[in-house]
Amino acid sequence: MTRKHSRTVISLTTATVLVLALAFAFWPRPVMVDMGEVIRGTMRVTIDEEGRTRVHDAYVLSTPLAGRLQRVEVLPGDEVIHNETIVAQMLPSNPESLNARTREQARTEVTAAEAALRLARAELNKAAADSDLARTDLQRIRRLRGEAMVSEAELDRAVREARTAEAQLGTAEATIAMREAQLANARASLISFQGGEAPGNAMVTARETIPLYAPATGRVLRVLQESETTLPAGTAILEIGNIESDLEVVVELLSTDAVKVSPGDRVILEDWGGPTTLNGVVERIDPLGFTKFSALGVEEQRVNTIIRFTDPAEARKALGHGYRVEVRIIIWEDNSALTVPASALFRSASDWAVFKVSNGKTRLTPVTIGRTNGIIAEVVDGLEAGDSIVLYPASGLTDNTRVVQRHAG
Repeated sequence: MTRKHSRTVISLTTATVLVLALAFAFWPRPVMVDMGEVIRGTMRVTIDEEGRTRVHDAYVLSTPLAGRLQRVEVLPGDEVIHNETIVAQMLPSNPESLNARTREQARTEVTAAEAALRLARAELNKAAADSDLARTDLQRIRRLRGEAMVSEAELDRAVREARTAEAQLGTAEATIAMREAQLANARASLISFQGGEAPGNAMVTARETIPLYAPATGRVLRVLQESETTLPAGTAILEIGNIESDLEVVVELLSTDAVKVSPGDRVILEDWGGPTTLNGVVERIDPLGFTKFSALGVEEQRVNTIIRFTDPAEARKALGHGYRVEVRIIIWEDNSALTVPASALFRSASDWAVFKVSNGKTRLTPVTIGRTNGIIAEVVDGLEAGDSIVLYPASGLTDNTRVVQRHAG
């Protein structure tokens, strides 16, 4: 009897343990999830793009005339002063040599000009003599008229002849100046490579160098022509700009982003190599877009946007012309926005929703979302500051599910 009772007790105990084990094994356990919190703080919506620095007013020094450029001694980075620093030297090119026919024509023109000058001088002498004679005759006629020995008509003719002679003298003098200019022009046409073939005072000092001064105060950005060479007029030699006070940032924005930006928007400049971020402001959005192909070959419409630095020059003294920077243009900002991590949001029917955690269980909560920057979203309605929400909700997660915080590791 005692043995039978013992078997019963053991059987009941074993059955109870088995039932409890099965119940424990199949009892619903809380789902481990990542949790976040709805907070109130600063939220920004930015347009992030890569930009480059540039000098707004870059001055390109060009050759003023055709000639031989001497070797440029200044280097990129050298400081120059407007109209004081000589940045290059030039030798003017010699005039084109004359062929035999043109040379003989030029010599003939010189001979003719010299003869015309001699004739003009002879006419000047004749006009001077005629003028002296007319004045002498006028004085004599006036004296005789005072003695009533000549008529009034003869006096008038003498006055007219004197004035005519004086006018002819002035004409002769002007002709002399004209003939001298014609002779100088004819002699100039004989100037050749050697210069010695030109007559008289038509010699040219072709070996005198022409100094080229810096067109602006700043630094040499780049030297385009360094070695000695012969260049035509208008060839660029070097580029000068003021990095300290004239540096700006140009960003090529997508046209769909550019329409969201306005002049005066605040800008944060990051990843430029310095220890701190820089600040700027949108100066201008160009009204003209242009087509550009991305690295993947996609055709895009881009718009140049100009950003002006607002920090002092000392904060960015390491930046130069053509440097790369990361630009974040702030198009919206709120210092007391109610925000939720964007990873907690999902679509429920046609609305946004989150799983709010209350007393260890999920609550499907519809929310109204305002602005979003891809990381956090502005909550307009549905949540309050301090609410716990599920991050990265799994597709199998449902309402009223027990959850616990997943711990790292």
